Amino acid sequence: MTKRISVVRQVVVAGLLLVAVAGIAAGGSLATAPNVDGWYADADKVPWNPPGWVFGPAWTVLYLLIAISGFLIWRRVAAAGRAWDRSLALFVGQLALNAAWTPVFFAGYPVMGEAAWWAALVIMAALIACVVVIIVREIRRARTAALLFVPYLAWLVFAATLNVGIIALN
Repeated sequence: MTKRISVVRQVVVAGLLLVAVAGIAAGGSLATAPNVDGWYADADKVPWNPPGWVFGPAWTVLYLLIAISGFLIWRRVAAAGRAWDRSLALFVGQLALNAAWTPVFFAGYPVMGEAAWWAALVIMAALIACVVVIIVREIRRARTAALLFVPYLAWLVFAATLNVGIIALN
């Protein structure tokens, strides 16, 4: 049985997801900004490391896709008459891991040294695992939500190679 969800409720949830994702983006920027021109600028990087200007537009698109995907998952759950399910829990978990990676990697290095890069890699591995599980769980339930996570997954795997490159080259 599919439950009807009011337009107002959908707009509120969509707005809350956009605010949450924007907050994560802003927090990441705060952690990155003081370090990008510091230790990160001096660190050896892999040859495929993109120029700095690529990250802002890429993450803007990815965060929008994340918010839309989260909304679609929420709408599927709400239409089934439930408030929560494992996919929503995984979605929240991946948001938390996403929010943690940037401060650990960038702001963590001046405090913890190279251990921050390793901790960030562990966070990244958990984040990738979360996203894979979401895609697998949702491909038959909320196909569009699952497919919107594919570019995010691709970027995360790419970012993991950049993280490993920092560890290996420095």
